[in-house]
Amino acid sequence: MEKPNVVTCTAPVNIAVIKYWGKRNEELILPINSSLSVTLHQDQLKTTTTVATSRSFQEDRIWLNGKEEDITHPRLQSCLREIRRLARKRRNDGDPALDSTSLSHKVHICSVNNFPTAAGLASSAAGFACLVYTLARVFGVEGELSGIARQGSGSACRSMYGGFVQWIMGQKDDGKDSLAQQVEPETHWPELRILVLVVSAERKPVGSTSGMQTSVQTSCLLKHRAESVVPGRMREMIEAVRRKDFAAFAELTMKDSNQFHATCLDTYPPIFYLNRVSQQVISLVHRYNKHYGETRVAYTFDAGPNAVIFTLQQHVPEFVQVVRHFFPPETNGGQFIRGLPVSSVALSEELKQTIGLESTPKGISYIISTKAGPGPCVVEDQHLLGSDGLPKKTV
Repeated sequence: MEKPNVVTCTAPVNIAVIKYWGKRNEELILPINSSLSVTLHQDQLKTTTTVATSRSFQEDRIWLNGKEEDITHPRLQSCLREIRRLARKRRNDGDPALDSTSLSHKVHICSVNNFPTAAGLASSAAGFACLVYTLARVFGVEGELSGIARQGSGSACRSMYGGFVQWIMGQKDDGKDSLAQQVEPETHWPELRILVLVVSAERKPVGSTSGMQTSVQTSCLLKHRAESVVPGRMREMIEAVRRKDFAAFAELTMKDSNQFHATCLDTYPPIFYLNRVSQQVISLVHRYNKHYGETRVAYTFDAGPNAVIFTLQQHVPEFVQVVRHFFPPETNGGQFIRGLPVSSVALSEELKQTIGLESTPKGISYIISTKAGPGPCVVEDQHLLGSDGLPKKTV
C-alpha cells in the first residue's frame, strides 16, 4: 500500500456578538442578515482535522470524535464537491504545481474537538472551517474559502479568520457575495477576555437548523430584526470594535443576544435555549455592572444554555470569583477553571450583598478562560490518521 498524502490543520470556534439566525436559502446556507463574531483562541477551543488521500483508498470515509460517520451527509458532500471542483479547475487552467493524479483519489477524514460537541459551543463552525481548510491544503486550492465553509455550516465561514470577523449576508441568489471578512485581527484588542460558562455539556433539545426554519416561518420579530435592527447594529458594532469601546461593545452584545432569544420565544411553538442557570447569569451580570455604575462584563448566549462572557483582563479575577461564589462548584470535581490562568481574589461583603442572588450549587460545571485568537493553521506531526489511512489508536 502506498503512503497516503496527509495534511493536518486546526481551526477555531467563533462566538457571534451580532447573531445569525435564519436562512433565505437552505441549500446554499444564505443568511437573512449579516453577523459579527469574535474568534476564540485555539489553545482553549479547537477542532483538529487530518485529511489523507491515497490511490489505495476504496471510498471516502470520515471519523468524528472517534466514531465513523456517514460521509454522504449533504453538507459534507457540498464541501468536498466544491473543493474538488476548484482543484480540477486549477489543473485545467494549467497549474504545473498540481499533481493531477491525486484529484481522483478517495479521501479519509478524521476530526476531533477538544470541547463538547452539539452543546451550543459552535462545534460545527470549527468543524467545517477545519474540514474546508484542510481539504484545500490537500488538493492545492487557494484563495477565498469562506464561501465553501459556509455551505457546510453558516457560522463556519467566520471561523476561517482570526480576531473580529463579519459575515456579509450578500445579495446574489447564487451566494457568491455571502462571505466572511476580517474586521480586525486578534492582536487588535489584547485586553479583551472571554469566559465560557459551561452550564450544560449535553446536546441541546432543538438543533439550530430546525430551530431557524421554524423561526423564519413563524416569527414576525425575526423579520423585523433582520430588516430593521441588524444593519444599524452591524455598523455600530464594527465601530465599537475599531475604537475598542468596551461599554458600547458590551451593550450591543447583550441587547443582540436578548433579541435573538426573544425571536426564539416569538417562534411558534416557542424555542427555549436558555435555562434557569442562564437566566441567573444574566441577572448576575446586570447586578454586577450596576454595582460599579459601569458596564464591566457582557453576556451572550448562542443556541444553548452556556453563557459566553466578555470582559477586560483586569476584571477577570473578581468576576470569576463572583461566579464561583454564586454557583459553587463541586468540591471533588475536576478543574473549575480551564484555559488561561486566573488569579484568586477576595470579594467584598458589599459586592456579595448588592448582587444578592440565591446560591445555585453546581449550576456551572466549569469555566473556560480564553481570549481572541487566530484563524485556521497547518500543524505538523499531529496526524490523527496512521500510515494505513485509519484513525490512530489514541492512548
